Amino acid sequence: MSDALIDDAVTLADSGDARKLLGLAGAPAAGKSTLARRLVDGVNRRLGPYTAAYVPLDGFHLSNARLERLGLRHRKGAPETFDVFGYLSLLRRLLSETEYPVHAPDFDRIVDEPVAASLVVPPRTRLVVTEGNYLADDAPGWREVGELLDELWFVEAADSVREERLRERHTTGGMTEESALAFIEASERPNAERVKRQRARCTRVVRV
Repeated sequence: MSDALIDDAVTLADSGDARKLLGLAGAPAAGKSTLARRLVDGVNRRLGPYTAAYVPLDGFHLSNARLERLGLRHRKGAPETFDVFGYLSLLRRLLSETEYPVHAPDFDRIVDEPVAASLVVPPRTRLVVTEGNYLADDAPGWREVGELLDELWFVEAADSVREERLRERHTTGGMTEESALAFIEASERPNAERVKRQRARCTRVVRV
């Protein structure tokens, strides 16, 4: 990752008194979470610990049990399998509630489930880096998410690279090779195409 990206994140964190939100959108396995963590680490090295914090959309996946009840388990990762309004509510809290710690959920890829209150954004945090597939989407809920973000970057990687990462992710998580490839074709590819159509709504494209 180039120092220029960290420079820009530092500039955003240092601009004004209000807490800032930097969003990273992109197709599944484009490298959003890796970039987000590196940006947070880079800002904290330059401006001090806890200046930046990481909050992913993936913490707002519906539970597998809920997806089963809704008949959506086979679509996990599609927009309707997230609690977008819960995510929106958290982002609003992060902007308005800066006098005490705000806890946020994360996602555990080993158990394939969200984990409540496993991340914390302390009062001194000036930049929250958040990432997820649909941050640039214009459907209800997602549109309001985008309106809260000070900047929205699109993280882009070659489809072949992304799909190999997805295959490895799903087989490591317990899927057979055949099941992983079928899930990529039936769910991950359509999701990726939807995400890529929103690229123009972002303020910057980062190729990884």
